[in-house]
Amino acid sequence: MTDTPRIFPRPTHRPELIEFLEARRSNLAKIMSEPGPDAATRDKILEIAARVPDHRKLAPWRFVIFEGEARSSFGQHISAAFMSANPQAPADRAIFEGARLMRAPLVIAVISAPADCPRGTPKWEQELSAGAVCYNMCLAAQAHGFGAQWLTEWYAYDMSVTAALGLQASERIAGFIYIGTAAEAPMARSRPALEKLTSFWSKKS
Repeated sequence: MTDTPRIFPRPTHRPELIEFLEARRSNLAKIMSEPGPDAATRDKILEIAARVPDHRKLAPWRFVIFEGEARSSFGQHISAAFMSANPQAPADRAIFEGARLMRAPLVIAVISAPADCPRGTPKWEQELSAGAVCYNMCLAAQAHGFGAQWLTEWYAYDMSVTAALGLQASERIAGFIYIGTAAEAPMARSRPALEKLTSFWSKKS
């Protein structure tokens, strides 16, 4: 008895998806507003975000969600870290830094968490997977009709901020994803000239 060959459906041409990707542009967090995704939509965005290339299924990333008062509460850690590093800064700067996460109703920190892999999956590949999660999350949020922006900014690299998040020594913040209602359509921006960045390898190269 022979195994029946598996038949997979042919890829479907999706012009609306191509159009969406061709026009994709980040929405500025500073001009986002309420409402943000409800719990069910938020969880669906996370589910889609996790559908990325992941060599050996290590899931080398995790999420920290900031909603409601949690945004201003964690903002105090950001403010304290800034003022500790800049003691001469004016008091209103502390207020500004503490409101970083208030720019959008939902902020999700994507934590790069490389796993120890007995089969040797490189850390670099795992970190790339975390970056793919960030981008996929932005696409998922925008596909649901929300604005999204992937940011790091200085506090993603501050040791006291990462300690407040409970990061392990091997972990890093891949990005803060800001999600909310876009106050205006994103502006077009120039894109790189691909012919300057593309080459075709040949034996004569």
